[in-house]
Amino acid sequence: QVQLVESGGGLVQAGDSLRLSCALSGRTFSSYVMGWFRQAPGKEREFVAHITWSGGSTSVANSVKGRFTISRDHVKNMVYLQMNNLKPEDTAVYYCAAGLTFRLVGVPSAYDYWGQGTQVTVSS
Repeated sequence: QVQLVESGGGLVQAGDSLRLSCALSGRTFSSYVMGWFRQAPGKEREFVAHITWSGGSTSVANSVKGRFTISRDHVKNMVYLQMNNLKPEDTAVYYCAAGLTFRLVGVPSAYDYWGQGTQVTVSS
């Protein structure tokens, strides 16, 4: 059974940092693309960042460029999202996802597996 479990969310102030973690289990993810998405109340789920399991390809959304970094540890089967200089507009539930897509990394429907999400709240 494939499981993605996020952790690391919380309530922080603007300018603070958080590191989200995603623990993967249940299969081999060597061919997969890992993504982070977020969803704020009343808004659609939006792409935040992606990384290939090989680590050879990464991208981040323009809205978080220069502040967020995605990484993975293939030994520990973990994916991370380092978030610096957080802003109130970063407030959302953050989801980890895994999929075989390589061309649609920003499209939620292209991912096969999802975690339950972790809440990030940034106060001004």
